[in-house]
Amino acid sequence: MRLDKQIIAHDFMQIQDHICQELDLGDGQGKFKEDKWTRPEGGGGRTRIFDNGKIIEKGGVAFSAVEGPTPDKILQKLQLEQADFFATGVSIVIHPESPMIPIIHMNIRYFEMSSGVRWFGGGIDLTPHYIDIEDAKFFHQQVKDTCDQYNTSYYPKFKKWADDYFYLKHRQETRGIGGIFFDRLVSEDEDEMKQIFDFVKSVGYLFPKIYRHFMAKNSQLPYGEQEQKWQALRRGRYVEFNLVWDAGTKFGLDTNGRTESILMSMPPIANWEYMHQPEAGSKEAFTLEHLKKDIDWLSY
Repeated sequence: MRLDKQIIAHDFMQIQDHICQELDLGDGQGKFKEDKWTRPEGGGGRTRIFDNGKIIEKGGVAFSAVEGPTPDKILQKLQLEQADFFATGVSIVIHPESPMIPIIHMNIRYFEMSSGVRWFGGGIDLTPHYIDIEDAKFFHQQVKDTCDQYNTSYYPKFKKWADDYFYLKHRQETRGIGGIFFDRLVSEDEDEMKQIFDFVKSVGYLFPKIYRHFMAKNSQLPYGEQEQKWQALRRGRYVEFNLVWDAGTKFGLDTNGRTESILMSMPPIANWEYMHQPEAGSKEAFTLEHLKKDIDWLSY
């Protein structure tokens, strides 16, 4: 039996529920507030924004299931024939209060057209303000272990894809330490398609496990004004990527998505400083030196 789009959307909603519950527990103080919305052309969603956090300064966990005529701009970009579309997914960005805790992003999505075209996509990536090698190893090992449960080719292929995707070309920097990124995963065999769906869901369920680890481990680390200034500069880089390069942002805006939900990934405060260069040998310089593609974090 062919995977049903409503079942996919329902399972994604359950993942949203699980993630929000876990982050509530991990923060210990703040709670998610829900904003349900509808899209005039079809569908809608529920955007949950974290409020009054102890560890999370700003966080969003958004679910959407939208449908309708596919805009010409999307058809041209995806090189598809005219047909109606259905798209559902969960998208998350968490900006912590402490610069010692990394920014994290996760997205899982399903796209289908009335013509029969369909695929899954998604990914998870980590953007530390300060790169810690052991944290990077932990993150990539968790992601690799999840990938290996389904296909041992996934991690090396999707890691390379993430390194290339989460890259600020105008800065010649990666956005962070990468992770995995994948798109247009599809199979003509329905059993294989269901396995792909299981893999995509596993990425969603991995997210809170990873981030609660960093919330618990790093939230007590000391920091001061210098670290906060650096955090604001790194957040500025995050903004640059999301507004200049991110395909999800462009897709949402091009399909007349809900602007507030699309831009929930923006940090609460960011900064830009002209020609800023960290002091040689500093932990800030160490971070910049490691914002490179193709680093093997598992054997670093």
